[in-house]
Amino acid sequence: MTTYLVTGGAGFIGSHLCDRLLAEGHRVIAVDDLSTGRIANLSEARGYGKGFTFSNMDLRADGVLALFERHRPEVVMHLGAQAAVATSMQDPMFDASVNLMGTLNILECARRAGVHKVVYAASGGTLYGDPRTLPVKETALGRARPVSPYGISKKVVLDYLAFYERYHGLEWTALALANVYGPRQDPHGEAGVIAIFATKMLAGGVPMIFGDGNQTRDYVFVDDVVHAFALAADRGSGRLVNIGTSSETSVVGLYRMIADVIGFPHEPAYGPERQGDLRRNALDPALADEVIGWRPWTHLQDGVAETVAYIRGV
Repeated sequence: MTTYLVTGGAGFIGSHLCDRLLAEGHRVIAVDDLSTGRIANLSEARGYGKGFTFSNMDLRADGVLALFERHRPEVVMHLGAQAAVATSMQDPMFDASVNLMGTLNILECARRAGVHKVVYAASGGTLYGDPRTLPVKETALGRARPVSPYGISKKVVLDYLAFYERYHGLEWTALALANVYGPRQDPHGEAGVIAIFATKMLAGGVPMIFGDGNQTRDYVFVDDVVHAFALAADRGSGRLVNIGTSSETSVVGLYRMIADVIGFPHEPAYGPERQGDLRRNALDPALADEVIGWRPWTHLQDGVAETVAYIRGV
């Protein structure tokens, strides 16, 4: 049994990860300030009794060290973040406060409490900036110029991870995540376009597409992503690996796919393009297969159907 600390543990991906680790017999401490996470996401995890602990705490809080020292986690799954590109564009200081200072607090606490490894949720959708070729390989990082403060903060953390490994022996693996979707995703945020579209359609409203709808993204199912985190706990140290499918799907194409599943007959509404959004993106997962033994296995159509069923409450 390993003791894991999961930051952002009440969030969309984090709560699924807690469930997976607990089901494997591990002990889990979830940390979340509930700014975007929800206690309801932890209903399954709470059923594990003493094997699961939840702490409502900001990543930047002084009390984080005491939490580390009390529970002595061996592995930290660091998913907690300010994750909205629009927020980072409007308030880059807040973005840096959470994503840089918050992460540094976690790394310092990990060092002082004797943590063995940190698995970091990087952002494959913003880390590489506007890619020259698709699907993007990890080698593109060296020339990457992220176009939003959120992407910048995610990229800078990789240098801090390398620093803590070199001078403090703290192992790490960074997972550059494509656009993650699935059950429990917040339909009121900016990132969960599948949840946003499906929720709006099921309520009889017409979703809005920002821009012309021809921009593309790489959509990866949450269960696949959770599997990558579980594998990275003891694999891929010192590496950044892409967690994506290498497939591009346009926003318009995604809209039509969701509409077909729901039986929604209306065309989308269109709004102005959002600042900081990339035009195209897809991630090459070949290195993930080589380094941690991961590859995507959920087809987009199947994952969309499962997500719609969850939102419907089926």
